[in-house]
Amino acid sequence: MTLLITGANRGIGAALCKTLKTRGHEVLGTARNTPGLLPLDVRDPASPAALAGQLGDTALDGLICNAGIFLDRPEQLDTGYPPEMWAEMFAVNVTGVFLTVQAMLPLLERATTPKIMIISSQMGANALAKGNALIYRTSKAAALNLGSNLAVALKPRGIAVGIYHPGWVTTDMGGSGADLSPEQSAEGLAERFDALNLDATGCFETWDGRPHPY
Repeated sequence: MTLLITGANRGIGAALCKTLKTRGHEVLGTARNTPGLLPLDVRDPASPAALAGQLGDTALDGLICNAGIFLDRPEQLDTGYPPEMWAEMFAVNVTGVFLTVQAMLPLLERATTPKIMIISSQMGANALAKGNALIYRTSKAAALNLGSNLAVALKPRGIAVGIYHPGWVTTDMGGSGADLSPEQSAEGLAERFDALNLDATGCFETWDGRPHPY
């Protein structure tokens, strides 16, 4: 299988590249500006289309939308959350996901059983609202909703879509006190990718395969 992973320069994305390569897949990793990876800036509306053009007649078996940012951890309700932060985080965590999916649709439709994996977070689940990190939580809820709707829209076209919580991972985003290493998360997510099919499309699951409440 030929797979494309966004945000593959570090953390979960880099670990997914290594894990999926060891499973025999051809992995195309992307990042904004990292030698050895394909150029993709999900904040730039023209970038996904440019990458699709660069890939030409590639048949893409899988797209993993992993790129994301978390900027509002220290923000305070009364004084924080500036509008430009909302715009930047939604541009990456939501709009960038949609534009990447949209640009890659012709490539996905060349494959026999194409799949899309969207990395959201349990922080986007209404069931786990905590009243903090409002932009990140809202953007990940939007990514979850986007994935659910894409699953419905793309099922008639034979494309399965799954949405996943990668766990609390020791990355720049997750911090040093997290529960999982990137490699552990990647192993679980690779299993979820292999299991994803049209019967399971629209699922929201944890990295280790448990259904997650919305």
